[in-house]
Amino acid sequence: MTVRLRVAHSPDSDDAFMFYALAAGKIATTGHPPREYVHELADIETLNRRALAGELEITAVSFHAYAYLHERYALLPHGASIGDGYGPRLVSRLPAPTDPRAAIARHTVAIPGERTTAALALRLFQPAARTTIVPFDLIEDAVASGKADVGLLIHEGQLTYADRGLTLWQDLGAWWKHETGLPLPLGGNVVRKDLGAALIREVSRDLRASIVYGLRHRAEALAHAGQYARGMDAGRTDTFVGMYVNDFTVDYGPTGRAAVQRLLDAAFAARIIPAPVTATFVDDA
Repeated sequence: MTVRLRVAHSPDSDDAFMFYALAAGKIATTGHPPREYVHELADIETLNRRALAGELEITAVSFHAYAYLHERYALLPHGASIGDGYGPRLVSRLPAPTDPRAAIARHTVAIPGERTTAALALRLFQPAARTTIVPFDLIEDAVASGKADVGLLIHEGQLTYADRGLTLWQDLGAWWKHETGLPLPLGGNVVRKDLGAALIREVSRDLRASIVYGLRHRAEALAHAGQYARGMDAGRTDTFVGMYVNDFTVDYGPTGRAAVQRLLDAAFAARIIPAPVTATFVDDA
């Protein structure tokens, strides 16, 4: 009997690249049991909320949100979005300040969601930041139009903000790298533990095969990803995909796993999350 599984991810070019082979039937999912994947697309904050409700079998989530759902979900060892020296970017219409941390405390920042890792990184950078939630794809508009002084950009906005006349105040991934020597883990893919060990192993293999297929057939996967590249040409899409679909995405490795744990530990030490969390991967269980 075929098992039907919902796999949810963001409607952006790096996730589209990552899941292309799975969505297009490029890899075999006819093992034991045979698996049918139903793809659902939603912004990351919506996916965080759905995962918190236990609604989805497999989904992308923010590592910030993972701190609240780790008892029900395990991290798959493939599919991470990790910024090595780059990440969410604080931008403004206003000139870049000499002290971005102090300046941020004087302005309200438009963020893409309370449980996003971008919001967590902002609170680690400046605990006094005042925030307002704006859909991720409207933050550039909010800042450009004067509805917000500062915006925290994720996804393609990290590359397109200058087209809107906006100025970079702080790259939080660069700040995190300077502070810790580690890359900044932004999002990962989780699987619901109640699927059972055997099925989870098959899901993990399928996701890894999809990522590897995209990397080996880059032009084909980029053509698909381009449908989701808001405001970017083919060259920028390639650049953006390269930022977030790379060796860390195929497998976290020791550095990626250490970075996840360091982020969770920092979040607890700063009292941003209520309890300490140990990152648990499928192959740790």
